[in-house]
Amino acid sequence: MPRRSSRLVQPEDLLRLVTVADPRFSADGHSVVFVRKGYDAKGARTSELWLASTRGAQRQRPLTTGPRDSTPRPSPVDDSLLFVRSATKEAPQLALLKLPPVRGKARPQVRTLTRLPEGSLASVEWSPDGRHVAFKWRQTMTEFTAAAAKRRKALGHSTPALVVDDPWYRLDGDGVFGTARFRLFVLDLGRNGAAPREVFRCDHLDDFSFDWSPDSSTIAVACNRDPRALFHPERAEILLVDPAGKRSPRSIEGLPEGPKDSPRWSPDGTHLAWAGRRGRSSMYDTANVELWTAAIDGSASRPRAVRPTSLTGASDFCLMSGTLSDTADASFAPWFAWSPDGQSLLMRIGWHGAGRIASVSASGGEVVLHTDGGAELAPGAFAAREGLIVAVRSAPMEPPEIAVAEVHGHLFEVEVRTSFNSSFRQSRALVTPREVWVTADGRIRSGAPRSKGRRSGHAVHAWVMRPPPGAPRRGGAAILQVHGGPHAQYGVSFFHEFQVLAAAGYTVVFSNPRGSKGYGARFCGAIRGRWGTADWKDVQSVTRFMARLPGVNRARLAIMGGSYGGYMANWAIAHSKEYRAAITDRCVSDLSSMCGTSDYPEVPDLYWPGVAWDRPQALRRSSPITCFKGVRTPTLIIHSEGDLRCNIEQGEQVHAALVTQGVPTRFVRYPRETSHGMSRSGPSDLRIHRLRQILQWWDEHLVKSSTR
Repeated sequence: MPRRSSRLVQPEDLLRLVTVADPRFSADGHSVVFVRKGYDAKGARTSELWLASTRGAQRQRPLTTGPRDSTPRPSPVDDSLLFVRSATKEAPQLALLKLPPVRGKARPQVRTLTRLPEGSLASVEWSPDGRHVAFKWRQTMTEFTAAAAKRRKALGHSTPALVVDDPWYRLDGDGVFGTARFRLFVLDLGRNGAAPREVFRCDHLDDFSFDWSPDSSTIAVACNRDPRALFHPERAEILLVDPAGKRSPRSIEGLPEGPKDSPRWSPDGTHLAWAGRRGRSSMYDTANVELWTAAIDGSASRPRAVRPTSLTGASDFCLMSGTLSDTADASFAPWFAWSPDGQSLLMRIGWHGAGRIASVSASGGEVVLHTDGGAELAPGAFAAREGLIVAVRSAPMEPPEIAVAEVHGHLFEVEVRTSFNSSFRQSRALVTPREVWVTADGRIRSGAPRSKGRRSGHAVHAWVMRPPPGAPRRGGAAILQVHGGPHAQYGVSFFHEFQVLAAAGYTVVFSNPRGSKGYGARFCGAIRGRWGTADWKDVQSVTRFMARLPGVNRARLAIMGGSYGGYMANWAIAHSKEYRAAITDRCVSDLSSMCGTSDYPEVPDLYWPGVAWDRPQALRRSSPITCFKGVRTPTLIIHSEGDLRCNIEQGEQVHAALVTQGVPTRFVRYPRETSHGMSRSGPSDLRIHRLRQILQWWDEHLVKSSTR
């Protein structure tokens, strides 16, 4: 329990929270470089590079002053550190510094290595010999650069039209990039002033990943070069690319059809591992993303994969089970690494609400979990020689910090190596969620069920947060939070918003109904092509449980959620009168219209039967807006005009349906500069405004209002 002298958590505490990301080991393994994210005096987001020790006394120190430094990549052979520097009005560039001792005080000198035009820079990786660096770079279309906008303003010209010939031209959080595409470049660090050379391009879907071979002679690239790649994810391939640019990319033959991501060479360069699965579906799906390996015969002009094998296919684990939080960007990227002898692989597995480190033999077999479920671990790198994994660690009462795991024995020892949020933790009345498993009738089951589906053992994993001592009295009001995705999970990450609601006097309940990741493929696939069925039954079960909690007034129950969670809030008020008020955030309301307004167009008969323009019955059946006649629940709608995932027209439809029927409604629209992830990564003033709007809505319509 929190100390009575502690302060209650407030929305403005967001400015006092520090987050960390992208940790990497130095070449000697004695220190960790990472990104420290915070806010300046004006509330603007900052990101700096910091250094921390891996063992012994806990030490940490800044390397750069920011304000937007990211992607730290220590050299594999010496004390050089490569990173991305994004100045306020300049294009991002590669920069270099020398890593100082952790105990040092002086900041190292920074040298800029590139002069790239306006564009986006990503996925920076050293060659193992330390002589080259590969990176992805996308040059902004000439007519949409800042310089072009300045010229148009001087001439009084309009913003030009965007001419689109390809289905891939926008991405939420990335914006509208039109015909611009990421390409793979290699920079020779031994030649001062040398320009990066392009070695690979994917002219349609440029969402590729890559890895250097151990001898630095080849780059493996996982990509999909099909002209209609968005509609044929099964046509993904892995290519061998010449970093010198003298040989055309060679596709590896013999790989199974299916999506592929994150290729990783074995230490001896004879095998490749990758994340993927067989079949037509994309990486984001209800089926498990598996860990694959194959021996690679790359000597011939037509390289071939020998004995491709899924190492995790016999298990029910998924490499893309993201745990959602508002103190970290939503990430579903798989992470895995080879052991030094190439006999096994380490990986992150999302299971029962936690990111856990696991391993499997390179020849297949049982997947072994090496960390418990008490904290979320997001690994960043593996130092093979030292036997250490560095990760971002978060727990319900512990905001993110850098941690190091000892790769030894069955249960890995995890040690936190930074303390940015220690004063926050000690001075705030933080609440520990109570973990429960809820049965269909809303009662508590002792322990996790063994079965994965709606059979005798089915139960929903849930957590309860009670108001801390000193919180206002809210007449027993309770709020059910529903996560987005839907194929993700809530769990043991620190969640500022939940702490704010508990501090305001509300009981907060969150859960993982069917459709969530982390409970097996059958559990996740229960709602494939039929939202509002098994998931809604589970939400009702958790609602019944919430209503039975001691001190909760069943006349003051509420529901809220974002993205798919907003979908479920819409579905709930359309199918139940049990909720006194609701909040739908960046929601889905009409699956038919979303087929044509989302950044990822819907592929017919892949996830949903039919499509909006052909056999739309399944989409219509699962669309909350078709059931809105007679809705009476007061509802707050939150949406970003720059949301490219769930277009704001989804929220506009809810608004129109409610106000037409005279339902108490408020519509909060955030500007075009924000995106679908505004509550996690948006401007601090708007994030605080959102939390204040939420608190005001609950105060007016859950506590004070007598409307039912």
